[in-house]
Amino acid sequence: MIRSMTAFARQQTQAEWGVLTCEIRTVNHRYLEPSFRLPEALRELENGFREHLRKTLGRGKVDVGMRLQSSEDADTALMVNDRLAASLNEAINHVNRLLDNPAHISALDILRWPGVLDREEPDLSPMKAAADELFRRTVEELVQVREREGERLRPLFDERLSAMAELVARVRERMPALISAQEQTLRERFRQASVELDPDRLSQEMVMLAQKSDVAEEMDRLEAHISEVRETLQRSDAIGRRLDFLMQELNREANTLSSKSIDAEVTRVAVDMKVLIEQMREQVQNLE
Repeated sequence: MIRSMTAFARQQTQAEWGVLTCEIRTVNHRYLEPSFRLPEALRELENGFREHLRKTLGRGKVDVGMRLQSSEDADTALMVNDRLAASLNEAINHVNRLLDNPAHISALDILRWPGVLDREEPDLSPMKAAADELFRRTVEELVQVREREGERLRPLFDERLSAMAELVARVRERMPALISAQEQTLRERFRQASVELDPDRLSQEMVMLAQKSDVAEEMDRLEAHISEVRETLQRSDAIGRRLDFLMQELNREANTLSSKSIDAEVTRVAVDMKVLIEQMREQVQNLE
């Protein structure tokens, strides 16, 4: 399965406490690097989110954001400390009886006294459970998007690999004729130099030329790497790093083919190969 590292997913859930939205964006990165922007009430869920990402995604820079829009019905109720308020009222009345001109004390004045008014702590467990479920749904959508984006690249790889296989076959087919042409060139050089044609000398020259221009090993390795890339594209795990390594190996063999070339056509083939490899390598950088 081919997975892209570039994707976006968004999910939302709603309950009596409000509306919670989760958005996840991922881009290319050598390793898995998550970052989180969570409401303070959900901050303790971050470690669990990180662990889930490690089990689900191979690599990529992951930006997770959650936004909470609280419901008006979710406002916490105010609680009055009746005992403290009654004690304050009794103390105020006692002092007022001792004064000639007692000041009027309102209920609001008593409510301002520290500890008289407090907020009821809400039960956040339902919201946390909903946030965890929402996060997992968003990650699931993200994986599906990454897979769809990655699968769109499969035809590109198939086309480039088929083109490279054709180029390898072309070089194999051309090599016997190239060696024969080089032999004729050597014979002509001997003739023009008016040098007696020594069969042993000619044989030695041909052996040296064949060794210098022999690209059979490079062709074998190119075919093996092409086959390995095709097999890797069928794997179900993260394949980006392995494909990146195979692109390097393909490029190395194409460079060797170019350096050993004794023919303009073979040189053009090597250049075409490197163009195809570079096109694949650019896409590989975006794969998980």
